[in-house]
Amino acid sequence: MGFSGHLVFARSNRPLLEAPVFDSFDEELKATVRTWESRPGGWQTLRFDHGVGNDADLPALVEWSRAPACVADVSDSSLALVTGLDTTGQRWQAWLNLDIAARLLVKEPEDLDDQLLWLDTPEFHDAVRHKRAELDAEIPTDAEGAVASA
Repeated sequence: MGFSGHLVFARSNRPLLEAPVFDSFDEELKATVRTWESRPGGWQTLRFDHGVGNDADLPALVEWSRAPACVADVSDSSLALVTGLDTTGQRWQAWLNLDIAARLLVKEPEDLDDQLLWLDTPEFHDAVRHKRAELDAEIPTDAEGAVASA
């Protein structure tokens, strides 16, 4: 089983855990937060266990850092919904790993008796293809060529 939780990305000259949005965390909870090595430009990453941290905190984090920030809601290290906010209040969302997202987001038939049986039907695979096409259509043209690297 992989990681499930939240990753917070923001740019600051100060440690992200000093942001007032995290003041409500007690010391025991703060001790469970993992920080990753800073990236060029002051970008920092915090890793929270599931149930801690969410995109509702983005406005406060952006205000504190005076820079864009985003939160990734990660499921089993294989799927993430990333929500970002810039300094003008522009909010965006993107799914990472569209194949898995499409399988999870496809609408099940209302008269479905057994989900496991449905997963291996031509109708399910057709529904996944349609959902994947919908997700692909939501990708801005200027982001289509983006490549992620580790």
